[in-house]
Amino acid sequence: MSPKALDYESLNENVKKVQYAVRGELYLRASELQKEGKKIIFTNVGNPHALGQKPLTFPRQVVALCQAPFLLDDPNVGLLFPADAIARAKHYLSLTSGGLGAYSDSRGLPGVRKEVADFIGRRDGYPSDPELIFLTDGASKGVMQILNAIIRGEGDGVLVPVPQYPLYSAAIALFGGSLVPYYLEETANWGLDVADLRQSVAQARRKGITVRAMVIINPGNPTGQCLSAANLREILQFCYQENLVLLGDEVYQQNIYQDERPFISVKKVLMDMGGPMSKEVQLVSFHSVSKGYWGECGQRGGYFEMTNIPPRTVDEIYKIASISLSPNVPAMIFLGLMVNPPKPGDISYDQFVRESKEILESLRRRARIMTDGFNSCRNVVCNFTEGAMYSFPQIRLPPRAIEAAKKAGKVPDVFYCLKLLEATGISTVPGSGFGQKEGVFHLRTTILPAEEDMPAIMASFKKFNDEFMEQYEDHRGYSRM
Repeated sequence: MSPKALDYESLNENVKKVQYAVRGELYLRASELQKEGKKIIFTNVGNPHALGQKPLTFPRQVVALCQAPFLLDDPNVGLLFPADAIARAKHYLSLTSGGLGAYSDSRGLPGVRKEVADFIGRRDGYPSDPELIFLTDGASKGVMQILNAIIRGEGDGVLVPVPQYPLYSAAIALFGGSLVPYYLEETANWGLDVADLRQSVAQARRKGITVRAMVIINPGNPTGQCLSAANLREILQFCYQENLVLLGDEVYQQNIYQDERPFISVKKVLMDMGGPMSKEVQLVSFHSVSKGYWGECGQRGGYFEMTNIPPRTVDEIYKIASISLSPNVPAMIFLGLMVNPPKPGDISYDQFVRESKEILESLRRRARIMTDGFNSCRNVVCNFTEGAMYSFPQIRLPPRAIEAAKKAGKVPDVFYCLKLLEATGISTVPGSGFGQKEGVFHLRTTILPAEEDMPAIMASFKKFNDEFMEQYEDHRGYSRM
């Protein structure tokens, strides 16, 4: 009998090519161990609330009222909810066509898109058009919509930073395109060199690949670096010269843990550069409620803004968005509240500022605890996490460990991370899942475990690591850059 349509042998080959290390072998093994009763610390994914971060009060109050609008008619509602939360709930309900259970426009609620546009205008000092803003089910869905529009076949390439967030490699594979890597330089705090970008494009062209787009992740995931205005100008100049659309993944823009390099949006830098570039470089920028001090990953709220994209292309992207009818409406409310939070003088302002400040200050301390902890370990080196939610230490594996991994049929950093998981319950992601230079090994962990738990977690890691190194070290040298 011939294979059925959904037998593995008959599946779309692009589906089989997709790999997503964040939920890969390590995560599956961690889930098995958890079922067996082992305590697992899931640091494999940037999921703040799962690791104990408390939701911000004001947005939850507003969305609760929107989800249960009958509460607004209760004479005692003012005893349970502050007046500004009640007012904002009424505002958002007025923007819908029938409450949160009704479809919205396929681009999202017009009133929320206007709030996003106003936020971008305040942030960058340049106007933003709500008609060029699409609300999406998390930034990931928006990234996939845009990549789907760009990639026409395997001859189309997308420049992606390596190490990279595997959403990009997975989506490019799914849509049948070609990933064109450009390597970040670890010894330069994960900086990028435009000469390397040119070399990557030249190598791709020699293989017959047309490079059509470039991705930047700022602040970086998994690498945690923040791009300076000078970096961004170089990148925009490069995209202008090479006629590339630039995809700016800026979902960690609230997560900054140092003062030397604040977040600067790529759109602001582009507009600052003036004509002709500010009118010609095609740019799509992404943001989300999943990160920052919000951490509302499960709500699935995000947006993208298009700059210098032709109207007919915008119409085509709208058409494709319409296939799904509507993004998640409750998430749009969270998005509206993120870009338009309580203001000075509002009843909830002081509490909102206090809660968000406590989260960011704790994350800054945790970034330092984790970096210092890794750098205290034998054969481990780690750049400071300037932004985002991750540490990405290099693990200098002894040759005997690499040999043992090969005998076990494992990639060396997968072998190390599995041993770490079994010994400590710490679930990480091997650096090979993000891409790395040949012969160099890393792991990615979030900085999200509770601050009071962090010293014990790092002590557990150090004990495992140093015992692992003692077991496999034979003083013949190490994997390293």
